[in-house]
Amino acid sequence: MEKNCEYCGVHKHHEHKHHEHHHEHEHEHHHEHNTREQLGLIIVTAVLLVGAVIIEHQLALPTWQLLLVYLVPYLIIGHDTLKEAAEGLLEGEPFNEHFLMSIATIGALCIGFLPGAETQFPEAVFVMLFFQVGELFEGYAEGKSRDSIAHLMEIKPDSATLELRSERSALPLGLSKNEEVREKTVSPEEVKVGDTIIIKPGERVPLDGVVIEGTSALNTVALTGETLPRDVAEEDEVISGCVNLSGVLRVRVTKPYGESTVSKIIKLVENAGEHKSQSETFIARFARIYTPIVVMAAIALAVLPTLWNIVQCSMFNVQWIYRALMFLVVSCPCALVISVPLTFFGGIGGASRRGILIKGANYIDVLSKVRTVVFDKTGTLTHGKFAVSAVHPETIDEHQLLHLAAHVEHFSTHPIGAALRDAFPDEATDGCKVSDVREMAGQGIIARVGEHEVAVGNTKLMDTVGAKWHDCSHTGTIIHVALDGTYAGHIVIDDEIKADSAEAIADLHALGVTRTVMLTGDRREVADAVAQKLRLTEYHAELLPADKVSHVEALMGDGLAFVGDGINDAPVLARADIGIAMGGLGSDAAIEAADVVLMDDKPSKIATAIRIARRTLSIARQNVWLALGVKLAVLVLAAFGVATMWMAVFADVGVTVLAVLNAMRALRA
Repeated sequence: MEKNCEYCGVHKHHEHKHHEHHHEHEHEHHHEHNTREQLGLIIVTAVLLVGAVIIEHQLALPTWQLLLVYLVPYLIIGHDTLKEAAEGLLEGEPFNEHFLMSIATIGALCIGFLPGAETQFPEAVFVMLFFQVGELFEGYAEGKSRDSIAHLMEIKPDSATLELRSERSALPLGLSKNEEVREKTVSPEEVKVGDTIIIKPGERVPLDGVVIEGTSALNTVALTGETLPRDVAEEDEVISGCVNLSGVLRVRVTKPYGESTVSKIIKLVENAGEHKSQSETFIARFARIYTPIVVMAAIALAVLPTLWNIVQCSMFNVQWIYRALMFLVVSCPCALVISVPLTFFGGIGGASRRGILIKGANYIDVLSKVRTVVFDKTGTLTHGKFAVSAVHPETIDEHQLLHLAAHVEHFSTHPIGAALRDAFPDEATDGCKVSDVREMAGQGIIARVGEHEVAVGNTKLMDTVGAKWHDCSHTGTIIHVALDGTYAGHIVIDDEIKADSAEAIADLHALGVTRTVMLTGDRREVADAVAQKLRLTEYHAELLPADKVSHVEALMGDGLAFVGDGINDAPVLARADIGIAMGGLGSDAAIEAADVVLMDDKPSKIATAIRIARRTLSIARQNVWLALGVKLAVLVLAAFGVATMWMAVFADVGVTVLAVLNAMRALRA
């Protein structure tokens, strides 16, 4: 019966997965269909254009008949552009790239009917054809950028399996009762805090919670970028968005869906596009002013010299109209308007693939200029969890010293007690009897372990039991142990430094970050030991949350980033030029206040984020200089009558294609 139920559950899961991705696949198929259709139109137009050129050279057709021949490929490839231009005119926003392309190509089609002018029909069709090629490349690049961010959207769960318990009568007379357990598939938004959900193998964790039954491994790659699964068991926390790989888990929900990890990540990604970078906003303002000026300049270039020729020579010179049309084609700001936002979007997508969530393009600007990085200590550079760092026995061996200390601390809820039990995992199963447990306020604990009296605590407790203890120069918390009134040794407990903290500091210095500062509320000697190990440039210890804010304000002025994880770090994260939060274990307040979130809590990702930001900005600058440089060169040539329409096409669409291809490099973080 159990197998059947489990089978049905898995079967339902696959059915659910089918529905979960139905709309996504439908959207992808629609996009692919449009791309194939656009590519088909380009190929058909290219064939028809070649055919029209052959007809022009083989048959001596009148100009109006030749126009009809070229209008077929022109309208096939250009109908969407003409439609966009017309809609822009009707909406009162005429000055866009579609309008410029339409005016330039229609002008090229009409110019052959002017006195003494040669037909420009092939050029008109080719300009529109190449413009669509550029649009195709742009669509492909934007699709790749969106895919890089859309993989985060795949973490969104569509449903949750809610466990429902109801009492039922076991006997007809109702003399005793037992519980009936049912499962119900509901939307994650319907699940309340305290409810129990079932997560089966292959399913995505729908809400944040604590495991109350079962063991499994979770795939966290969509959240953190880490491929190594994370093992979980009873009392371990699980976060939404991970995939359950093996066992069935019963999880008690600790947060509603709106406050869950997956919900917050999706909001961050969806809102990332709202924060424009300085470069993006400049390009947008530039295009709004630049395009009308270009149109007016093109009209002046076409009309004024032509009128001057008519007045001076009584001749109509069509060359100035031709040059004005080239001016329109060259001056189209497509390369800038398309490639710069695409570059920043690609940078955000590339960072997200590495488990780095950047909340907006404007933060890429700030990240690239960081020269000072300020760290909180606990939970950022260290794990924020006590662990045994050294054992120094006196009259017994290390194993026995840990054995006795762990047993005495068996009932303690203090983090130090947990650290001692973690260091001796066999404590709960080795069968030793612990009795007569007495907690000495401000000193420690005394208990009988088997036939011996064991005292575990500070130096005051050693004095109380008459054990002659030794002074220690170790940093961290010293736990002394006495066995039957005789000093047995001491254990050093400390907050363990993260494995990649030293690498993070070294990478930052290599990137040109001149100051790495640690702020902590911990004791000065502890802070000094951490700073020495990590080679930080400076540290400030024994600080209150308000002191951290004042220290950050004193350090600001040189591109300052603050990295933290706790609730008390939220004010500092908001005050710094850019706030970076540890997203895996960090507090909700810190993640909300931060501008960048590191999903795997690794400080080494800070240097990665700065490298991505600098590379993204460099690519954006390359595109700006490429576009402006080529356009300016062709405009000068056009003014002197040297440039051709083919050069104008390359200066616009060709440069746009190159800029878009260059922008796609930002995806490779």
